[in-house]
Amino acid sequence: MSRQKILELLRSRPGDYFSGEEAAERLGLSRAAVWKAVDALRKEGYTVEARTGLGYRLLFAPDALTEKEIRGFLGETELVGRELVCLDSVDSTNTYLKKQALSGAAEGTVVTADCQTGGRGRMDRPFQNPGGKLVALSVLLRPRGVPLTRLGCVTAQTAVALCGAVEEVCGIRPGIKWTNDLVIGQKKLCGILTEMALEGESGDLQYLVIGMGINVHQTAEEFGPELREIAVSLDMALGKAVSRPALAAAEIRALDRLYGDILRGDTGGYLDAYRRDCVTLGKPVQLISSDGTRETARALDIDDEFGLIVELEDGTQKTVRTGEVSVRGMYGYVD
Repeated sequence: MSRQKILELLRSRPGDYFSGEEAAERLGLSRAAVWKAVDALRKEGYTVEARTGLGYRLLFAPDALTEKEIRGFLGETELVGRELVCLDSVDSTNTYLKKQALSGAAEGTVVTADCQTGGRGRMDRPFQNPGGKLVALSVLLRPRGVPLTRLGCVTAQTAVALCGAVEEVCGIRPGIKWTNDLVIGQKKLCGILTEMALEGESGDLQYLVIGMGINVHQTAEEFGPELREIAVSLDMALGKAVSRPALAAAEIRALDRLYGDILRGDTGGYLDAYRRDCVTLGKPVQLISSDGTRETARALDIDDEFGLIVELEDGTQKTVRTGEVSVRGMYGYVD
């Protein structure tokens, strides 16, 4: 606990020194305890400079998805992230958290993983997460008393929340490709997968798990020939390294705010933001059904339940709520 407190204190004044005396007074520790905490941080890979007459300052922190690193950026939340599980490797953070949900895991539990060996996206597509390159994160919610119709919008609302988290940390705001992909420069940055379980007899919601993976450190070469034309990382977009634990903390805060808004029924702002951020609107799209049938249309608007309103070639309009929508110039669909 002393190490975490010292780390948070050092981070609160980036580039500046804290004297041992000031740190001890602020945290209610002895000078010896401060020194021991600094020494322990150094052994864990942190570079903490000590200068006589000035004190301590943090020069380097590992880019690790550990509880210590994430909590160093997180601060207090209302519910989401109070329980935080940080795994080195897992098949899927969603799969792991669904198992924990059935074992009574607390609402608001967040799971991150440095590496996913069996991550999945929509329609069970495999989702790659090499170690140290991406922020894979899932959250467990139990929104009892919230109508299922209201929860049908949670994936799109999560996309808006994540756009805000990326903007907070990186200074750039991604767009949203309907329904739930974050994009930068017409390339995919993040995917979101929402899964829920209902009780068999009552039909009541047991749990809701929202999983997401944001590309952070990959290079074009590391995406490989199949993905490099359709995927992007934050490092590639910004031309500099982004802190994964800082991004994970921003995601948790954004999800915490979103969940509070959902419980209060105060989510109108998410719809406005989604319409503003949705890069699909005004574009030609292909509507691809489960049997492979394709229709060409133009995306016109987002309705109040985040459905995509499109105009077909014959001038008729309809609202799309399921299935695949491929946008010209994105993800391999080019006119």
